[in-house]
Parts: sequence; C-alpha cells; structure tokens
Amino acid sequence: MAIIHFIDGEKGGVGKSLFARVMVQYCIDRQLPHVLVEADRSNPDVGEVYPEGCERAVFSEAERKAYDADRIFDLAIKTPVIVNLPAQVFPAVTDWIERNGVLEMGAQHGVSICKWFICTGGYDSVQLFIQSLKQFDGKVQHVFVRNWGLCDDWSHLDSRDELQKLLAKQKVPVLDFPKFSYRERDHLDAKRISFSKGRESGELGVLGKQRLHTFLKSAYQAIDQANIWKLSQSEVSPSNPTATDEPSLEAGKADIQTAEPAASGSKSRNSKRSS
Repeated sequence: MAIIHFIDGEKGGVGKSLFARVMVQYCIDRQLPHVLVEADRSNPDVGEVYPEGCERAVFSEAERKAYDADRIFDLAIKTPVIVNLPAQVFPAVTDWIERNGVLEMGAQHGVSICKWFICTGGYDSVQLFIQSLKQFDGKVQHVFVRNWGLCDDWSHLDSRDELQKLLAKQKVPVLDFPKFSYRERDHLDAKRISFSKGRESGELGVLGKQRLHTFLKSAYQAIDQANIWKLSQSEVSPSNPTATDEPSLEAGKADIQTAEPAASGSKSRNSKRSS
C-alpha cells in the first residue's frame, strides 16, 4: 500500500522543513521510490533543495483552488508521496480529506495517510497534535516527532494524561528527532544544497562531515523505529555511506571512523534520555 506522508506540525518554526529534507534524503539513500510534493508557497525550501522530480500543490479552502491538491492522491496511487506542508494548513488539509472522502477512496485504491507531526514540546505545539489525533480518531496514522533540536527535556509530557491516553489508544509511534549542529545546518541552508552535496562539500571539513553523518544516522534510525516505511535489509544500498554501519567519509587521505548514534536518537515512548 502506498502512503501519503504529510510532514506536519501546524506551527511555523517547529522543524518541518528540516525533517522533510531528512525524509527525502532517507529515501534517496535507502533507494526507496518516492515523490516529493512541495506545498509550502511562502517558503518552498524543501523543493528548492531537492528540485528533481518535485511536484507542487496547494491546499486551500477557496473553491477555485480546492482541487489543486488532488494531484497528491493521483501520485500516491503509483508511489509513496512526501508532502512538505506549510504552517496553519490544518483546516484546509482536513477539508480536503473529508470533502473528497480521501480515506474511503484510499481504501479502494490502496493509499493510506501518515502524519509525521513535528513537535517542539511547547503547550501550543502539543495541543495542535492532540487536535489532529482527535479529529481523525485513529483513521489517519500519526507519528509524534519530538524535535530535540528545540527541546532537550520531554519529561513534562509524561503528566499530560490526555496526550498519553491518545498515544496509547491510537498506538502512535513516538520518535526522537536529533539535534542538527548549527554550523553544518547553516552551511546547507545558505548554499541551498542537499545532504548528498553536503557530504561532498570540502568546506565542512573532516569533523563537519562526521557530524552530518552522525546526525543522519541517528535520524534514519528514528524513522526506521516508527516502522512506517517497513524497510527491509534488502532495500538498503550497501554502497551508500549513510545506509551502512561502517561508512568512510573521505577528506584528503583521511578515513573517519563511524561515530555512535547521538544520545538523542531513537527511543521508545516510555524510555528515558540517557544522562
């Protein structure tokens, strides 16, 4: 069954674009078929970084633009689709799903929906996630993505009874998205280049490339843990440096030993952060 992967979060500045870029790179490195759909008109940075084969779509409650997003479903019938959503689009996306009977049509055509909801740990961010869970009541798969780049302590959510009950009831995977070092991120953002090109950049230096590699390795392990892509070992390219356990990052004549995953890598929902 193909999946429409909505990279969501509703608020601006929660890390949707970075997570979407990692998801696209994940598919490239794992050689997984996918199509990127850039739905953020105000800041289409994911589409700019990964322009090859990128489609455009707009979610709008305006009648004359209400059909623009239909392209996403048509694409998903053939291959998984990654949709980079803009902020404050929940009403329009929900309207598109409900008005068109997307869930019912998906059952007929073998297309499901997964919301990767990026959260900062702040009250408003968590409430928006709860709103989405309640709206779809288990009919849409959600993944709760805890952005450790914006919050380094998530223990306060353990006492949020409503959240914990919804997570348990709907069996929502919870993954920890690791922090990406500012220096390497700023370099990629300024150059508007992909992670692939970042790995080849001589400007990052030996340790900069290693930090980038470690970040991607941790992020990929988190995505794997959610078990949405249902990745098998045969689908991992043994020649790809981020898909193996023993990569070699070339910098001059020096070989870099593989670093262990960052401490903020994948964890189960009930696990505690190591000290």
